[in-house]
Order: sequence, then C-alpha cells, then structure tokens
Amino acid sequence: MGKRRRSRRSVSWLLFKFDRPYLQRYGLIAGVDEAGRGPLAGPVVAAAVILPPNSRIPYLNDSKQLTAEKRLTLYQQIHQSAQAIGVGIVEHDEIDRLNIYHASFAAMRQALDRLTVRPRHVLVDGYRIPRGPESQTGVIGGDAKSACIAAASIIAKVTRDRLMKALDRHYPGYGFKQHKGYGTPAHLDSLRALGPCPIHRRTFAPVRRSLAGVSR
Repeated sequence: MGKRRRSRRSVSWLLFKFDRPYLQRYGLIAGVDEAGRGPLAGPVVAAAVILPPNSRIPYLNDSKQLTAEKRLTLYQQIHQSAQAIGVGIVEHDEIDRLNIYHASFAAMRQALDRLTVRPRHVLVDGYRIPRGPESQTGVIGGDAKSACIAAASIIAKVTRDRLMKALDRHYPGYGFKQHKGYGTPAHLDSLRALGPCPIHRRTFAPVRRSLAGVSR
C-alpha cells in the first residue's frame, strides 16, 4: 500500500514538474480541459484553472484515473488552492448545431473568458483552441502530463457529473445518474425503449437511429 501511495504521489510531482518551464517563462499559466465529448446526452463542460506557482496538490492526476470519491476530494482541494477557475458549458442543442468538435472549443473559450485572472499562457489538453489565446500550447494527453490541465480535467468532470445527476431527476428512466449520458448498454436499451428525451444529442448516431425507429 505504501509503495502504491508513493507511486501516486510521484505522478502528482511529475505533473507539477511538467508545468515548471512554462511557469518560469510566463509566470502565470492556465490549464484547460473538457468533459463530455462522447456522451449521447447532456452538455459538454470545459474548465480553465490557474494554480499558484508554488501549488502542490498530492495525488493530483488525470480525472479518468481517479475514483469518483478521489475526484471530489481533489475538486475541493483545487478550489481551495487555485488562483482562478473558469467553467464553460455548451448545451446539447448547441452541440447539435455546431458539432461536438466546435462545441468543445466553444466551451473552452467560455471557461477562459470566465477566469477572474488573465493567464499569460494557456496549456490545452489536446490541440490549440481555434480563435483562442495567442499564447497557448496544445499538449496531447495533457491531463496525464500537466498539473494545471489535470486540475481542469477534474473540475470539468465533477461539474458535468453533477449536472447529469440533476438532469436525471428531470428525465427519469434513462439512468443519467449512473452513466452520465455515455452510450452504455443500459443507456442504449433505455433509448430504444423510451426514445430520446429533450437533452439527447440528435446528431449522434444512436440517437438518430432511435428517432428513425431503427434498432441496432
């Protein structure tokens, strides 16, 4: 157990080490990531996080590598530590209008616009944000490499999960509280049985097939 704990701490240390050259060069950096590209329902959520240069958050990691309980603990620690946090939300109907690729970047731009402190450089999970800040770097797999991107991934994921749990009360029967809108077998079964609800993304193939009355 101790060895595993040290290993997880080492991951956190490596994430902060990755950010160090950017902090030395720019002084103030923000990490940006999104949650909810793949689901068949609900919004896509992005977060932008500025951590202080001397910030240290033990066990910080890519949100996908964490349990729900650990994400919540880190979510609270990030809110306590962060210099600024911005969240952007693009709803299902706008996803259908823009497509998920453009909607994800729109959510990222919103998140950056909602920061109360202006970063001098932005680290983005994946690719640079079109029409985003002039000073930015896309980091492939950044949520597992950069501390500020990992922090943004946790804020985005926890925020979106909470939204989907709230939407589960409005649209019972689909299991949004459990699968958060992802295309699990249980979700696909409920989609076939009940048809789409108002928050389903109409342009996504399983939802389109459900609207057309065609089963898989």
